[in-house]
Amino acid sequence: MNTLILGSGGREHAFAWRITQSTLCDKLFVAPGNAGTAQIATNLPISYNDFEKIAEAVLANDIDLVIVGPEEPLVKGVRDYFQSREELKHVLMVGPDAHGAMLEGSKDFSKNFMAKYGVPTAKSETFTKDTLEDGLRYLEDQKLPIVLKADGLAAGKGVIIALSLDEAKESLTEMLVDAKFGDASSKVVIEEFLTGIELSVFVLTDGDSYKILPEAKDYKRIGEGDTGLNTGGMGAVSPVPFATEKFMEAVENQVIKPTMAGLKAEGIKYNGFIFIGLMNHEGEPYVIEYNARMGDPETEVVLPRIESDFLALMIATAKNKLHEADFTVSKQHAVTTVVVAGGYPGDYRKGDVIVGYDSVKDATIFHAGTKPENGLVLTNGGRVMALTGMSNTLEKAIQKSQKAAQDVLFDGKYYRKDIGLDVLRY
Repeated sequence: MNTLILGSGGREHAFAWRITQSTLCDKLFVAPGNAGTAQIATNLPISYNDFEKIAEAVLANDIDLVIVGPEEPLVKGVRDYFQSREELKHVLMVGPDAHGAMLEGSKDFSKNFMAKYGVPTAKSETFTKDTLEDGLRYLEDQKLPIVLKADGLAAGKGVIIALSLDEAKESLTEMLVDAKFGDASSKVVIEEFLTGIELSVFVLTDGDSYKILPEAKDYKRIGEGDTGLNTGGMGAVSPVPFATEKFMEAVENQVIKPTMAGLKAEGIKYNGFIFIGLMNHEGEPYVIEYNARMGDPETEVVLPRIESDFLALMIATAKNKLHEADFTVSKQHAVTTVVVAGGYPGDYRKGDVIVGYDSVKDATIFHAGTKPENGLVLTNGGRVMALTGMSNTLEKAIQKSQKAAQDVLFDGKYYRKDIGLDVLRY
């Protein structure tokens, strides 16, 4: 099986790492990839949004299977593009079509979908530039804090939690009138603020059957103790102790089954991953958001815990035979610590030489923002590497991950030293 992975981050390196362990893997390509994927696969210098170039590469390299990592090509319709070309229709793909990807591509669509199919979520209303005055009045009747979400994709930056009415009104005006997040905030969803513990649940589906992958908890804030700016993710832990058997039963019955039924009722043949961002609110699951792909850095703790052949799972998903696939999960704990460039998530440096990763023995290195150059590995993004430790105990897994983060060196390196400690105390 010749496989192409679209993407360039830690998630895609983790996919590649697992796929190369499969006896079903012949040739593996990643577009555009990073320094980590270059060590185990063939990187193709193609943007994951350049569908024409991707198609050329698929035909030139006899690609049998395409796995789509990031959300952007899914929302832009990479599956639809392949289905529209006769010579590409035979290529297997893991990732939904543009209609299915609307679960992530439009907050308004996903909130309406949840309301229609009885998926528990925070109450909300959607406003546009034309209904700004209605939105400002609506805010006056809401409890604080209040959440404002850009409707479209905003690279993880389109969410504002306003603590005061003035801040909420100012933010709504900036988003709708000043296009603070570009086209993404041409619509804004105003949502009630839920309190509780967040976790992520991942579902792999062929549209008919599904597998619930290991759950994870990520750490979004730059500072220890969950302080400071939001980032793409500073680390992750799996399993999550508060995701008890009873809670996960509620997630399956109240969230996953209605979601699957809703997709079918809408005529969406969903094939791929569904990331469900959940709030454990007073013991009940509430959906914060859907994503149409795996999370990052959660993938780096989820995939190491899947014991089954990952490529076999991908093929079964693409062929609508997921119900036949073997699926087993390790009971071990996995902890990922992300090392980031100095200044992230604001302006950060690129091009610094990374050393020390050769000495990492007790953890798996997943490259994220890296690139190979003249035999060296250089920083090339805000989140540089994800270091995953695994053990029979959470404490040991934390130690392995943190030691690896300590060993990797580059100018301005930063990482959180408290990843997993809250879960350990729990």
